[in-house]
Amino acid sequence: MITNDKGLVELKHHVIREVCRMAWDDLLTHEERERVVYQMSPGPKPTYRCCIYKEREIIRGRMRLAMGMNPDLNKPTKNVVAVIPAACDDCPIQDHMVTDSCRFCLGKACLNACRFDAISPGDTKMKIDPNKCKSCGQCARACPFSAIIHSKRPCQRSCPAGAISYDENGLCVINEDKCIHCGHCIHACPFGAIGSKIYVVDIIHAIREGRRVIAMCAPATEGQFGEEIGMASIRQALKKVGFADMVEVGLGGDMTAAWEAKEWIEARKKGRKMTTSCCPAFISMMHHHFPRQYEENKSSTVSPMVAVSRYLKSLDPDCVTVFIGPCIAKKGETLNENIKDNADYAMTYGEMVALLDSKQIEITPVPEDYQEASLYGKNFASSGGVADAVLEAMREMGEDTSGLSLLRCAGGDECRKALLLLKSGHLKEDFIEGMICPGGCVGGPSRHQSEPLVEKARGSLLKAADQRRILENLKNYPMDRFSMFRDGHLE
Repeated sequence: MITNDKGLVELKHHVIREVCRMAWDDLLTHEERERVVYQMSPGPKPTYRCCIYKEREIIRGRMRLAMGMNPDLNKPTKNVVAVIPAACDDCPIQDHMVTDSCRFCLGKACLNACRFDAISPGDTKMKIDPNKCKSCGQCARACPFSAIIHSKRPCQRSCPAGAISYDENGLCVINEDKCIHCGHCIHACPFGAIGSKIYVVDIIHAIREGRRVIAMCAPATEGQFGEEIGMASIRQALKKVGFADMVEVGLGGDMTAAWEAKEWIEARKKGRKMTTSCCPAFISMMHHHFPRQYEENKSSTVSPMVAVSRYLKSLDPDCVTVFIGPCIAKKGETLNENIKDNADYAMTYGEMVALLDSKQIEITPVPEDYQEASLYGKNFASSGGVADAVLEAMREMGEDTSGLSLLRCAGGDECRKALLLLKSGHLKEDFIEGMICPGGCVGGPSRHQSEPLVEKARGSLLKAADQRRILENLKNYPMDRFSMFRDGHLE
């Protein structure tokens, strides 16, 4: 989990690790949880917030999130991304503020421009009443000294879907009908007031019950833990903690590329524009904000995560599949009840490390190699990687890809602009590759290291990969035993 706030990361990790330890020992009782709360915040003085009581309530909220529960007992939500109310109260309520640049001028242009009687003279400068202000911005535009600024809170500024607003007390509110589960707000908040529900307790219970729990590691995993830690190292550590096996989701990248290639070939013949389907936040943006394009232009191929889960469940219908990656939106995707044989759970890298720490297991280099995906499948993690893989699969199918135009979008703003062009009929390109995170999945909100460090380590690890091709690789897998389409139909 990458952030500039080391203390916040340590708090999150500590809570998840302690919840995991209690789950392993079957001690997730109210009394035991309270013991941990007081252990983490013993008092009498607070460590990081205004008072010991708020500090403890924040830990309780984090603990509920770590158990897959709602952090706010008074406002249940089905949303994966949720607000811890006790932690969300240190941001200014108003978003328009008068700075010291105010000259207290005679003209009072700001006061005259305000239609809501929200501005009045103070002792030395004008002041804005947050209870009356409607954030229209007229005062800021009228001020001749540019003394009034519009300051968005970090969470709202980071949200690409316009899903964040505030209640009458200034607390963050997430609109479930707009939220795309991208998780950008989680790491934007400097107070750790927003988090995602965590499903490690369910995973531990499945392992303890003797179920065959299989990890599925995202293509972005290579490089997250340094140049010496490849997929084989992750696989070994996960087996030590109780997973039956681990499969790289880059294999699902090969599967998705091959099936999207077939769709692109057909769409190209009909002059139909299409989008990729691998980024769940991008698909959610289409579903919530561009419903017609979701129905008409989205690829019907499943994501690489779902493809690998279906492959594993075609071999063992009773297995439990767990995705591990840098993506919060994958948690939302696992909750989609319309996707048959979907992944059962999704974890971030930080949650995986906390799970390993709860059993004192470290990720260490191993001599053996492990590879199930082509380089094209592995590169699904980077912006442009999906489109490159689909084009490669098309060429392997004998299709001439010259003249085919692509729009590669990385980041919420780029994706929204592309979809607006598609909606208005002004999109020049044939296909859109949409990834909500800048840089692609390697820039995901829950990456383990900074993107430059990940990319550097990835470069070294991917150089060691063999040069297998997509279609040749898929001959090793029973692709006729499961569906690659969202509706579950077989070809």
